[in-house]
Formats: sequence, C-alpha cells, structure tokens
Amino acid sequence: MSERKTGQPYSMEEILSFDRIKRAMSGRVTDRVEDLWHGKEPISAEQISNIISDEWQKVKDVVLSSPAARAAFRKYLERTVSEQIDKLIKRDRGELESLGVVEKGL
Repeated sequence: MSERKTGQPYSMEEILSFDRIKRAMSGRVTDRVEDLWHGKEPISAEQISNIISDEWQKVKDVVLSSPAARAAFRKYLERTVSEQIDKLIKRDRGELESLGVVEKGL
C-alpha cells in the first residue's frame, strides 16, 4: 500500500483545504520514511525534513495547476490590470480629453 501511495500524485480532493493537505502529506511522508528505513539504522532529521520539503513542493505544484488556482489568478490579474489602467487614465485624462477622447463610448 505504501508504494502505491507514495508514488501517487495528489488529487484535487486532497488539496481543497489545509487539513486535507496535512492528512495527505502526513500519510505520504510517513510511508516514504518507512520505505526508506526498512528496519535499518535511524533516519536523520535532515532526511525527514528533505522528504517533507519534497512532498510540500508536490502539493504546491498541484495547487498551482488546479482550476481553482487558475481562476483565482485570473481574478487577481483582472483586478490588477484594471487598477493599473485606471491609474493611467487618471494620470493622462486631460491630455486624452483634449485629443477628443470622451467619457462614455457610443
């Protein structure tokens, strides 16, 4: 079971909330450490930390590629672009009005 779970990518359901991420990551990290250990000498804190960091990066990659992340980024991008354009309009309004630009289109 641990071999199947450790190599399996995170599902969208596992990244819906922080508690789900924690449960999914904890299981994968524990499985990976147990697979590495095999009853031999102790695993170092650094090795465990490296496994945790690796799993965290996998989680972040899944979150970044999720439809929800794309939608959230699109919303952020639209808001940011709109704010920047509003600043430019405010800055150059007088100049553009003198060149015939009106408030509302036809």
